[in-house]
Amino acid sequence: MPRTRARVLTASALAAAVLAGASACTALTDGAAQPVRGASPAAKSSPTAPAPGALTEAQAQAALVTAADLGEPWAPTQGAATWRDGVLKATTDAPDCRRLLDALYTDDLFGTDARIRAVVGLDDAVDQAQLRYQVLTLDAGEVSRTLDWMRGLPRTCGRFTAVTQYGAVQGVQVTQARLPEVGDARQGLRVTLTGATADGEPTVLTLDVAAVRSGEDTIAVSDGGLADVSPDVTATAVQKGLQRLADVRKQGRAQV
Repeated sequence: MPRTRARVLTASALAAAVLAGASACTALTDGAAQPVRGASPAAKSSPTAPAPGALTEAQAQAALVTAADLGEPWAPTQGAATWRDGVLKATTDAPDCRRLLDALYTDDLFGTDARIRAVVGLDDAVDQAQLRYQVLTLDAGEVSRTLDWMRGLPRTCGRFTAVTQYGAVQGVQVTQARLPEVGDARQGLRVTLTGATADGEPTVLTLDVAAVRSGEDTIAVSDGGLADVSPDVTATAVQKGLQRLADVRKQGRAQV
């Protein structure tokens, strides 16, 4: 599939977009597994034993996808994309749609209290795309509630208007996204935000989002960019990630 080079924002637009960049999405500062986001200070400072059957931190890190899984030009992330604050940090009146925007901006589909065991960020410099992959420990009921909420979003938030922190209006469209038939339960979405930067530069931001539960493990994937965002990338991350989880589980049983 031919690749399309990313739309390049003007220098003034980039300057506006990164005003809050230093504080946003700091978990994407490198490609290695990151500490738990949204956990209490106690959880961050003192390791706790995993619940029975839960992956250990080392196992969760071993289950992460890598740049090699996605192929060139993917590489460990160099930091939060400028479009996160410039375009994605937005709000709207409808509660479900506002919850979606907040979840996309913070990469917290399951809420800030979710126990993230490991996370990795990867960049596609050609298309200005950024992928985030998480391995989480969650109650199956909590996962089911989130998947049900995601499943209903194309109906409740199929099209709506959002306003960025700079006052720019974005038209948002939410549709279902197909995922590989893996895991026990899954849901994918494609979210497109069409509008302009604070300086009037046209933007089209596309994000593919997926959540999959497999036994006691849950993964969450987001892949977004200002140019071509291929659904194949998310599908590959989901498929290879679930296989890696299965391998880690198998190795763990063999060592018992």
